[in-house]
Amino acid sequence: MKAAVVVFPGSNCDRDCKVAVERSTGASVDMVWHAETALPAGLDLIVLPGGFSYGDYLRCGAMAALSPVMAEVTRAAGRGVAVVGICNGFQVLCEAGLLPGALLRNAALKYVCKPVELDIVRPDTRFTRAFGARRSAVMTVGNGEGAFFADADTLSRIEGEDQVVFRYADNPNGSLNDIAGLINAGGNVLGLMPHPDRSFEPELGSADGALLFRSLLETA
Repeated sequence: MKAAVVVFPGSNCDRDCKVAVERSTGASVDMVWHAETALPAGLDLIVLPGGFSYGDYLRCGAMAALSPVMAEVTRAAGRGVAVVGICNGFQVLCEAGLLPGALLRNAALKYVCKPVELDIVRPDTRFTRAFGARRSAVMTVGNGEGAFFADADTLSRIEGEDQVVFRYADNPNGSLNDIAGLINAGGNVLGLMPHPDRSFEPELGSADGALLFRSLLETA
């Protein structure tokens, strides 16, 4: 398995993602600076990590979505390469149009950082197969703008097309329909606010995040 982690100015979970993917799957992981106009050949996975790309000085992820490398990420996603956007990476995917909706300020207008329980709504995706018969997981959230929002028609389409992969058991940020993570219509682009990269070994409080990365081994 071969993976790449895209690094934007302000990314702070890029190395966490690299270590999480390496230890969970044994994959070879390249770090790709956002200004690059090409990605390594033969990738099975592209990760957009958490952090505060461009300092969140505009909308979260809005400037990162225009970084040169994102054109190549979009082309790779179109070819079926697996793409995971975590926290800020989820925001970038939405701003880039690779996923529907947007992420808004948390309902309580406060930064939230804590472990959360997730309901696994779609155990059949390429990102969740390794969970087997399990229907719940624990990962850590760490965000100030993690409330998923979409207009009524878009939300209806997301639900109708079974694009929701994870829901919060106890919604920490006011996301509509308790949405914590969703995939695109093609099933190869996943955005989620909880951090599998902070929950991939028992010493971190949960190893459930490793199962998300291991799920991709089947399609690598």
